Amino acid sequence: MTNISTTFAALVGIDWADHQHDLCLALPDGSSMEHSTIEHTPEAIAAWVTELQKRFGCGQIAIALEQSRGPLLYALCRYANLVLYPINPKSLARFREALKPSGAKDDRSDAALLVQLLLHHRDSLPVWLPDDAPTRKLAALVEARRGFVNLRTQLLNQLTAALKGSFPQALQLAAEDLSSRLATDFLLKWPSLSSVQKVKPATLRAFYYGHNCRRETLIAERIELVKSAVALSDDEAIVAPSVLLIQTLARQLAALRPAIAEYEKQIDLLFAAHPDQPIFASLPGAGAALGPRLLAACGSRRERFPDAASLQRASGIAPVTERSGKGQHWVHMRWSCSKFVRQSFHEFAGCSIHFCDWAKCCYDQLRARGKGHHAAVRAIAFKWLRIIWRCWRDHTVYCDMTYAAQLQKRGLRMYANLTTPHVNNL
Repeated sequence: MTNISTTFAALVGIDWADHQHDLCLALPDGSSMEHSTIEHTPEAIAAWVTELQKRFGCGQIAIALEQSRGPLLYALCRYANLVLYPINPKSLARFREALKPSGAKDDRSDAALLVQLLLHHRDSLPVWLPDDAPTRKLAALVEARRGFVNLRTQLLNQLTAALKGSFPQALQLAAEDLSSRLATDFLLKWPSLSSVQKVKPATLRAFYYGHNCRRETLIAERIELVKSAVALSDDEAIVAPSVLLIQTLARQLAALRPAIAEYEKQIDLLFAAHPDQPIFASLPGAGAALGPRLLAACGSRRERFPDAASLQRASGIAPVTERSGKGQHWVHMRWSCSKFVRQSFHEFAGCSIHFCDWAKCCYDQLRARGKGHHAAVRAIAFKWLRIIWRCWRDHTVYCDMTYAAQLQKRGLRMYANLTTPHVNNL
């Protein structure tokens, strides 16, 4: 164990909350514990850090907190003399249970437990190593974009259900993509069958032309559908609430469209300017959406992942093995991980099947052995992570032809019948 007294001037545990944080400060030998609280305001946090600097000078201070992201961590990371140890909430909960089987818990004692973790188990705790500013900005943008895309999917599902319940013809009249400008404008103008049947065919034709829908046969089909359509229900108690719901959902989808486009624009600019962009742009199937996500998942700090296995575990792709004294053996998917990062690598592996011969060959072999689709994709993602880690560590772009040739040279039967490898898809 590292001699803490020669490393840190003080150890601090913070049990954070929305309005007030409980603190426990200990000297390096653990002989003294001081408890206090600070308000969750930028001014209060800055004043507290200033007091620490006056008291301990330029000495480094270790701080353990139950956050790997969030406002408190962002407020503390600006100070060079603070070394942050983000603690997984599950780790603290199990440590608490080990020392307090009764289940007793309060914020003050949790702050003291965080100090105990620093005192006795610091060598096993990861230090927070922030990526450079462009990488952190890219990571925030890609995750936020994905959140809005998920929100759009939820709204689309709600809108589809609402249309099926009151105005099913709109699923044909408003185009296949209900999030498109044509669809949202149509539903805001005509949220019910009765409203669209009141307009003249020329008005409908002008609407479609104004939204770049100019295929005459399709416009004629839609106009004829409006003429011959029969309302699903004429009960005002059903139609009126449905009209309001449809228009509300259409407005939200219309507002999301430029917001997502702006996120994608900023992501494209950041990704193009990033020094690691050629590495992730060379991955077959990554494209404009997954390339930035994979880059953000790996980050800019090579020392964070000293080997491929550490990246496989951090990504959530590496499986977990459990064994018992009774001879039971269970291998299952890793549950404690960043779901967004795991999803990024999983989606990329699934896309690579369509662009990479060896990935397609491996997928077919795994499926033939009885693996389910997602289990096979995770196995391919596990292989991809070794490749990505090596390219990322060595600052080398991926070459599909070179890797496929190496697989065949190794004489692996799975890849014996590989066809001519694809060139990089980008």
